[in-house]
Amino acid sequence: MELLKQPPTGKGPADLFAGDVWFDVIYRGEEPSRARANMVKFAPGARTAWHSHGLGQTLYIVEGIALMQSRGGDLLEAHPGDVVHTPPCEEHWHGAAPDQFMIHLALWENPGPGGGPENTWLEHVADDEYNGPRVSTRVRP
Repeated sequence: MELLKQPPTGKGPADLFAGDVWFDVIYRGEEPSRARANMVKFAPGARTAWHSHGLGQTLYIVEGIALMQSRGGDLLEAHPGDVVHTPPCEEHWHGAAPDQFMIHLALWENPGPGGGPENTWLEHVADDEYNGPRVSTRVRP
């Protein structure tokens, strides 16, 4: 067993995030492991740019209200305890509701050598996309 040294908290760069976002790298696997785990903290109204993950991504909402959307899909309002999976290469964004902080655990994998990009970052989310009508996980079957 080994206690892993954790790197300092990082600030999400403005070209990938709108608003204030901080992340703690919990795990960054070295070959043969390719697992990734970050705890990400979003200030009210903060969000990612549109992006995708080569092998998909799973988010576990820890605190606050998360807003997330796949390209062309419903704007989802997720709550603590919700687990949301985005399939490989699906363009999406996620962030905090405008009136409260949000924390999620992000899990994904690095495709490895020759496996394509780990993440592909795109344009920022437009205000009308962020402020669109929401579908809450509390009313979804």
